[in-house]
Amino acid sequence: MAPSFDWWGKDTHRGTPVVVKMENPNWSMVELEGPSEDDFLIAGESPTSRVREKGRGKNAKQLTWVLLLKAHRAAGCLTSIGSAMVDLAAAVRRRVASGRTDEEDADNDVTVGGREKENPTVKTRFYSCIKVFLWLSVLMLCFEIAAFFKGWHFGSPKLQLDYLWASPWGFKGVFGWIYAQWVLIRVEYLAPPLQFLANACIILFIIQSLDRLVLCLGCFWIRFKKIQPVLKPEDEDLESGEKGYFPMVLVQIPMCNEKEVYQQSIAAICNLDWPKTKLLIQVLDDSDDPTTQLLIKEEVHKWQQEGANIIYRHRVIRDGYKAGNLKSAMNCSYVKDYEFVAIFDADFQPTPDFLKRTVPHFKDNEELGLVQARWSFVNRDENLLTRLQNINLAFHFEVEQQVNGVFLNFFGFNGTAGVWRIKALEDAGGWLERTTVEDMDIAVRAHLHGWKFIFLNDVECQCELPESYEAYRKQQHRWHSGPMQLFRLCLPAVIRSKISIWKKFNLIFLFFLLRKLILPFYSFTLFCIILPMTMFVPEAELPAWVVCYIPATMSFLNILPAPKSFPFIVPYLLFENTMSVTKFNAMISGLFQLGSAYEWVVTKKSGRSSEGDLVSLVEREKKHQRGASAPDLEELKEEIQKQEKKAALRKKHNRIYTKELALAFLLLTASARSLLSAQGIHFYFLLFQGISFLLVGLDLIGEQIG
Repeated sequence: MAPSFDWWGKDTHRGTPVVVKMENPNWSMVELEGPSEDDFLIAGESPTSRVREKGRGKNAKQLTWVLLLKAHRAAGCLTSIGSAMVDLAAAVRRRVASGRTDEEDADNDVTVGGREKENPTVKTRFYSCIKVFLWLSVLMLCFEIAAFFKGWHFGSPKLQLDYLWASPWGFKGVFGWIYAQWVLIRVEYLAPPLQFLANACIILFIIQSLDRLVLCLGCFWIRFKKIQPVLKPEDEDLESGEKGYFPMVLVQIPMCNEKEVYQQSIAAICNLDWPKTKLLIQVLDDSDDPTTQLLIKEEVHKWQQEGANIIYRHRVIRDGYKAGNLKSAMNCSYVKDYEFVAIFDADFQPTPDFLKRTVPHFKDNEELGLVQARWSFVNRDENLLTRLQNINLAFHFEVEQQVNGVFLNFFGFNGTAGVWRIKALEDAGGWLERTTVEDMDIAVRAHLHGWKFIFLNDVECQCELPESYEAYRKQQHRWHSGPMQLFRLCLPAVIRSKISIWKKFNLIFLFFLLRKLILPFYSFTLFCIILPMTMFVPEAELPAWVVCYIPATMSFLNILPAPKSFPFIVPYLLFENTMSVTKFNAMISGLFQLGSAYEWVVTKKSGRSSEGDLVSLVEREKKHQRGASAPDLEELKEEIQKQEKKAALRKKHNRIYTKELALAFLLLTASARSLLSAQGIHFYFLLFQGISFLLVGLDLIGEQIG
């Protein structure tokens, strides 16, 4: 076989330099400058090899610099990780040293929203159950480790029993007898009901996953077909002389002790682009702090002097929380002159064209009762907690509410950033104080009376996300206990209503049972209770696709509306399972009317706004000035600093959350047990989920205040 040659002129079989004379006319010779053929035959190398060696030296230097640069970056990364671990350890020490827990804070409360606090025995029952599971898991782990080192750990329970009973005395000592009895109990009594419960939760999990998939397909179809509510052509308004639709609009701003945000929301709403003769703003202040009341009154008076049609209302008898506040305001005699009412919570800042982009949808559409706008968040990148909340709410608005609005003309009112037809509110029975989700309550009753809803995904209203885990936890408790209260109360009305069978099915099974009850039930039961128990009762199994593949797919679908959040997909999956303990507890409280179901705690606000927001606020105030001195940016800054100093004087601490910590140790114990069975996916899931519960239990996610 003839030798083959590369272009450097070397024999690739022997690796020695040769001179090649190519006879094939299809090949072309490459002429190289340098020594003659005889010179490099004597020297034993070719000119091309010299060029090659020079290039190698240059490449080696470049590679060295690249490696040094990567090493420098790696050292910096390790240093950052090291300092982060030191800070983490210091934060853990502070939590443990302070010893401040959520249970102690609950015991210090005398009343909750005017009602007597819940019986401590009832409040700690759920926590006690988790502790029992924890201690049993620790005991079983010790038991299994001892059996493992004695060599009794076989794959089949039958093999284990045969081995244990193979000794001359029938069993290998007292410990062997105890372990044999444990295996028998496990096989005969524990595994069958546990497997049945696991299979039931898997079925619910699959149904809920299919529901989520259908919603995502609906959202894709809306985008593909570019479906969106269309405004009718504008006509000239006879009274104002402007082109457009300008009915009488009432704007309500309910608030309670929210001095961090009242200025921003009042200023934004007073600058709404709408004829002043057709707009009335009600500031509904339920604050019980005299200083806050005075500040809000002064702010309202300032805008009155500048020409805004705004009034201040304060209730003497503050019953019914937000629903009672709104109900009281709607009873005013002048409300009959208005056709629509827009509602904004105290931290919401609508754009000037908000009413012009929402109210015209009511024109010539007498069946339309509600137009709901989407929320956007000024602090979504503040910390990991706000980023994870943004993922959840982006899916809620863009997928759930948009799909339900397009295909069903129904969704739950968000309580703010929406415009109601007042006739629809009156037809539904007005605001009721019977639950902590008055917004969902009024939406369901309006739907039962045949009113239709529109969701505008392209109209956004800025607001804040809770920055501390304490505030977020209380908010989620209210959001998940209230729907269960409402479900119990409105189920008979839904059954008796005259809406179609399909709408009844959607309201009962999809809206309430599947998304409000089944979701928190299976999420907590399957991943926080059944999965750890299957590690100690291996005869009951959870397939890997249940533990890993479907949750990962669902998390991927959830994160699609917020594509910039893809790096947080794993923390999002773990955090959602971590929050299941709060949601499950809230769901049970609402379903069985426990005391915590009636907790109403105003979500803590930070009043975040950039300096650019303050500048624009000052400019708008100057623009609308009517004979009064314009507010100064420095004065606004000083006011904010004063409020921050007053807040700092109150001694606050991050808390230790006992339920989350107990579940963390339960999951970590189960992950240790899974190592004995060499279950890779189960081990990693339990390990990282346990770490997630540990971080949340030590309040290391969200705002750090000491």
